[in-house]
Amino acid sequence: MDTQPVSRRALLGAATLAAPGLRAQPKPVRVGVVGGRFGSTFQFHLDPQARVTAVCDINAAALDRLRSAYRCDAAYKNFRELLRHPELDAVGVFTPAPLHVWMAVEAMKAGKHVISAVPAGITEEEMVELLECVKRTGMKYMMAETSYYRPEVISCREWAAEGRFGQIFYSEAEYHHEGLLSLMYDDRGLPTWRHGFPPMLYPTHCTGMVIPVTGERLTEVQAVGWGDGHEVLKTNHYKNPFWNTTGFFKTSGGHSSRISVFWHVAAGGTERAHFYGNRMSYIMARPERSPNTLVRIARNGETAIDANGYPEGKVESSEYRQPDHFEKLPEPMRVKTGHGNSHTFLSHEFVRAIVEDRHPAVNVWESIAYTLPGIVAHRSALRGGEPLKIKDYGKAPA
Repeated sequence: MDTQPVSRRALLGAATLAAPGLRAQPKPVRVGVVGGRFGSTFQFHLDPQARVTAVCDINAAALDRLRSAYRCDAAYKNFRELLRHPELDAVGVFTPAPLHVWMAVEAMKAGKHVISAVPAGITEEEMVELLECVKRTGMKYMMAETSYYRPEVISCREWAAEGRFGQIFYSEAEYHHEGLLSLMYDDRGLPTWRHGFPPMLYPTHCTGMVIPVTGERLTEVQAVGWGDGHEVLKTNHYKNPFWNTTGFFKTSGGHSSRISVFWHVAAGGTERAHFYGNRMSYIMARPERSPNTLVRIARNGETAIDANGYPEGKVESSEYRQPDHFEKLPEPMRVKTGHGNSHTFLSHEFVRAIVEDRHPAVNVWESIAYTLPGIVAHRSALRGGEPLKIKDYGKAPA
């Protein structure tokens, strides 16, 4: 039997660890950020359980922007060198879309958790590669889809969970972004990855509203695209002839959804959705200044006679004053950010998923469900609106 004396400090330390309700504080999640344009707009450094330990960009000005945003001195111009940084648990990939899967896979193979800008990938083969890498490595993967954490969508997800919509039988979502032409060329006048990028390969600002609110997958699509023969549409390496595409989807619940992504449109920029239920509907604000609107069937089921002499069910319509949901965030993170203040929510969810050792809300399975319908919709549009099935790759294991 060991009879060596135990120090008072060791005894008190053991007692503290054993005390009910007391837990050792987890080590901060050490995050590296790659990509100095979009990547500089997140708030990992404000999360009490995280810190940014390294940044990376091949462009000197972008690298300086990252250094300044995250107050981080460890800066790299080479992605592989960043992955070898000695204090790194996770990587944020905020680079051109064609690089997302390659970088995410390399990071996970190096033992790093990953949060990636949208889209998760641009082909179905990339989606499969991403999924298999998550399964093989056990790393956490999250797609930073901003629509999921827009305050309107947070409210709609909560209402849907409470059953307030009744049955959501139809939804609409649209992403309008006129003015991207300037981003299709770099400072030297050479094409960037955005040059002619197919609109439906960027569907997640729409699907990231429809899928989590309805709780259904998109299973079939017919899509129609439009282009005007512009030089960009004739010369891009994607062989994409469309500025704008609309997809008409069937859901796993047998319902319908219309999703539109427009790069060239005489309308205000927007990321918005409508949800139509048999008890309540919600119509997000339009850029033409119509407000967020809730519409309910009158509680007593009354009808009125319309101008043509027909009975019509009474509804109650009201402007909805949208809360910001900041109470869901740690106090240091309650700051205004991009895309409807969603960036702080995305930053916090990624960190929290790592700390709690669980799949993030927009995990690899959800990322595929949000991204793949657009890939198939683009294929349908190229085939003149041919109806096509969308494979379901399942959901995260419980």
